[in-house]
Amino acid sequence: QVQLVESGGGLVQAGGSLRLSCAASGLTFSYYAMNWFRQAPGKERELVAGISRSGGATVYAGAVKGRFTISRDNAKRTMYLQMNALKSEGAAVYYCAAARWSGLGFGSSTADYWGQGTQVTVSS
Repeated sequence: QVQLVESGGGLVQAGGSLRLSCAASGLTFSYYAMNWFRQAPGKERELVAGISRSGGATVYAGAVKGRFTISRDNAKRTMYLQMNALKSEGAAVYYCAAARWSGLGFGSSTADYWGQGTQVTVSS
């Protein structure tokens, strides 16, 4: 069956960096647009960044643009999110999601598969 498994979350000081990974199995990874979403307590799930099937196009939420970098390695069936200069508002559960037929930066309602999430905690 299809699995998306996030890793790399943890506790980091404000201003620090983390690199999240999303390892996919059970699907042809290169056929899927991929996103990172996050959800903080009491808030709606929001799009953080998205990447096209080839990796040639990316999109970012305004709040993270210039600090976060999304990438993917189709040969390894893995997506990444490099998060630099983390702020306290970046504390959330981060989820990866895959969409077979939707485009770059697809919405949460059109995702076909989700990971279980990885917690990012930012200390001030």
